[in-house]
Amino acid sequence: MFKKLIVASLAILSSLIVLTGCDNAKKENQITVGVAAGPYGDMFKQAIAPGLEKKGYQVEIREFSDYVQPNLALANKEIDVNLFQHLTYLINFKQARNLDITAVGFVPTAGAGIYSNKITDFSQLKPGDQVTIANDVTNEARALRILEAAGLIKLDPNVDKNNLTPNNVIENRYGLNIVPIEAPQTPRSLDSAVLSVVNGNYAIGAGLDLSKALYQEVLDKDLKNVIAIRNESKDKLGKDIIEVLKSPEFAQVINDKNGIFYTFQKPDYQLF
Repeated sequence: MFKKLIVASLAILSSLIVLTGCDNAKKENQITVGVAAGPYGDMFKQAIAPGLEKKGYQVEIREFSDYVQPNLALANKEIDVNLFQHLTYLINFKQARNLDITAVGFVPTAGAGIYSNKITDFSQLKPGDQVTIANDVTNEARALRILEAAGLIKLDPNVDKNNLTPNNVIENRYGLNIVPIEAPQTPRSLDSAVLSVVNGNYAIGAGLDLSKALYQEVLDKDLKNVIAIRNESKDKLGKDIIEVLKSPEFAQVINDKNGIFYTFQKPDYQLF
């Protein structure tokens, strides 16, 4: 009887070990991808996830409501990949917080634009009209450069273009009131502000028609969005993502003239 109990116990233990091993193997192939509101979650689902699934991965998309948590979650291993930010933002963010994360490759990106629900031409602007821009360091400077490119303001040429603030405006021909707010709030601010500089992902997420922007940004090469991972993941997951980005299947989704990604600005160069 005692021998039978031992044999039975060993059998159960063996089964548990096998099941645990299978479960661990499954977890190794499960990846969580962090995105912000907008089109890049759809881009990952439609253009990237299918290629990774063919390689044996199980892909889950997790949406964040700001530009801070996706990088912190990636560094803390709460997620495995993110796609929401341009290269300049990633570099500044990881250096400021000493995070061990890196960019794998660029993806086509929707540029920011100046939008309004109240005017149809800049000539209709009045002194004191409010303009909202993103308040994080990188996108605040970017928005100010867009306002300058549109001919609405002039910026101090002696200030680093990546560290510009409203205090560096040296000419404000329309007397605009420039107000930095959280980036996700910029589309909603159009209910009260006369103008808002809205990043492409938030514009699309809010249902704004990109063609109706009063001014559309031409993206600098390092303002294209990137896929980010932890440095420790470069040898396996990183290489698999790169293979997908190089694949004809990825290109087919991006270049579909009936899809939303066709008009996105393509990368000027790649990181691989």
